[in-house]
This record gives sequence, C-alpha cells and structure tokens, in this order.
Amino acid sequence: MAGVWHCMLAAVVLMYVSMWDPTEAVGGARSRPRPQRRPPKKPKVEPTDVTPLAQNIDMERMMGKWYLLIAASKCSYLMNHGTKVEPTVMTLTRSSDQTLSVSTKTRHNHQCWEILQVYDRSPTPGKLVLKGTREELNTNIVIVETDYSSYAIMYYQKRGKITMKLYGRSVDNLSEPMLTKFEQLAEKQNMGLAFVFPFPTYSHCGDVDKDHIISKLCPHMLRGQGCLQTYPALQCSVGSAPTFWTP
Repeated sequence: MAGVWHCMLAAVVLMYVSMWDPTEAVGGARSRPRPQRRPPKKPKVEPTDVTPLAQNIDMERMMGKWYLLIAASKCSYLMNHGTKVEPTVMTLTRSSDQTLSVSTKTRHNHQCWEILQVYDRSPTPGKLVLKGTREELNTNIVIVETDYSSYAIMYYQKRGKITMKLYGRSVDNLSEPMLTKFEQLAEKQNMGLAFVFPFPTYSHCGDVDKDHIISKLCPHMLRGQGCLQTYPALQCSVGSAPTFWTP
C-alpha cells in the first residue's frame, strides 16, 4: 500500500513540475525580464548639413539690398501672426574679410526699426554664422541658390530648426516658376503651404531715426535668440521693447 502512495505522490510532483512557469519566482512573484539594450542612436544631422550649397558663391556680388518676399518656417510667431507680417528689407555690406554687416529694416506698431547684426564668414563660400552667447545658440546661414541680380534663397538653422527665406533685388522679381521652386524646397524640409508666408511688397522703411536703431553697442543684444526676439532700443535702458521676427 505504501508503494502505491509513493507512486501517486511522484506522479503529482511530476505533473506540478510540468505545469510550473519558469518565469515565476518563489512566492508566486514573476521574475523580471532581462533589460534589453537600446539600439545606438543615429547621428544627428542638422538641416543645413544636408542642404546643397550654391556652387561658387561670390559673396562680393551678394552685397547690397535684398527685399524679403517669402519665408517658410514653423516659428510659432509666424504661425500665429503670419497674416500680419511687415515689409522687410535686408542690406549686406562687407565689413572685413571675416564678417558681413547686416542691416534689417522692418516695422513694429507702425514704427520703422533698423536691426544691425554681424554675420561671420566661413571658409565655405555661401555659409555664414550669426553667433549666439554659446555655440549651440549660433544661427547657421546658408545661401542655397542665387543669380545675384534678381533672387536669393537662404536657409537659417538653429537648434535643429530651419527657416527658409526668398529674397529679391526688387519687389517685382517674384515669378511663378521661382515661387513654385521655393515651395518645392520648403516641402523637402517638411514645410507645406501652411508654413509658407508671403511678405508685403510695398511701404518698406527708408531712413530710421537713431532712437529706433538696434545695434551691437548693447552688450546683451544680437545674440541670435531665434525667430522671435525681444530687442531693447539703442540706449539699452528702454523698458518697452519691440518684438521682431528675425534670424
């Protein structure tokens, strides 16, 4: 009789072992699965790094006045105020072999303002830098395409975000083929028509009085803080400052 009980007990034990889940620990708790290694991150590629430069850019021929005709951007300011942008004109002047002086004139609250900045030239023709307080705050600028006499397409990149601008030597230089080309380039940067903003082609600012000129004389100015910036007036002490959409 004892042998029968021993056989029955052995059968029960074998049945229990066959049904036991090896992932269960003592006490009924399940053992934790081994952590899986994360796949290595792909190297980050900045938009301007994959943007083809115009061949043989002659920076001397880029000097002079350029009217901003269209911008493509996901900048929150443009997304919210894109229908209220003001006429904007940029003037490039050679200040040295290493730098360009950049004057941008636009309006804020019906008042003309002039913003003076300095772009550093790079060894690569057509590539410029607007320096920030730290290297990661720099704005990298690329002249992608131009014929010098009628149009120029420029890319502005900061912290992985990109803004495209189409400039013209005059306000009448925007042809349908050029508009289509700009929109196609914007589409390649994942910016459809909802992110393309035309700028006014009339009532551009002329001379600006000195109280509305923003220059590098203020030590905390012109740091390339992005598409939405607050600039104090020239004396650096004005509490109320205009907000501009600039590189």
